[in-house]
Amino acid sequence: MDSETVLAERDGPADGTPGDATPGDATAAVTDLYRGHALGLTRLALVMVGDRGTAEDVVQEAFAGLYRRWPRLRDRERALTYVRSAVLNGSRTALRWRRRPFRTVHEAPVWSAEAAAMVGEERREVMEALHRLPARQREALVLRYFCDLSAEEIADAMGVSPGTVKSTTSRAIAALGRILGSGE
Repeated sequence: MDSETVLAERDGPADGTPGDATPGDATAAVTDLYRGHALGLTRLALVMVGDRGTAEDVVQEAFAGLYRRWPRLRDRERALTYVRSAVLNGSRTALRWRRRPFRTVHEAPVWSAEAAAMVGEERREVMEALHRLPARQREALVLRYFCDLSAEEIADAMGVSPGTVKSTTSRAIAALGRILGSGE
C-alpha cells in the first residue's frame, strides 16, 4: 500500500473520528513517533542513499509530510507504515536526482587493526554489491535484513504484495551471491 492510500479525503467528519484532529494531537503523535523511530528510519535511508546528510533530510521530510497530513490520516495505527513508505520514496527520489553511482565508505567498529581491515573490506564489498542491485531488490533486502521487517510489513512499505516481496527477496539474494561470488 502506498502512502497516498493511507490518507482520507480532505473533508473528513468533524465528530472527532480520524478525519478530524487538533494541531496538538498531531504534534504529540508525530513527536512520539519521531522519538521512537527516527533513528531506525535514518539508518534505513542511509543504507539506501549512502550519505548521512541526505538520509537525515529524507527522514525529516517524511515526518513533516506526516504532520501536514495528520488530520486526513485514515488509520493512525498505520502512521509508521506511512512514514516508512515516505522514507523509501524520498530515498528513490534522492537517488534519481543524484544520478551518480553509489560511492561511500562504510567503516566498521575497530577491534584490532587486522579485524578492522578485514571487516571494512568485506562490508565495502557487500555495500557495493548491494547498490548494484535493481532498486526494488535492494529495498527488499534492506527492509528484510537491516530493518528486520516481516514480508507483510515490507509489502506495505513498498506497495506490493507479500508474494512479490518474497520472490523479489529471493532473486536479490541470488543476484547478490552471484555478484559477490564472481568478484565483479
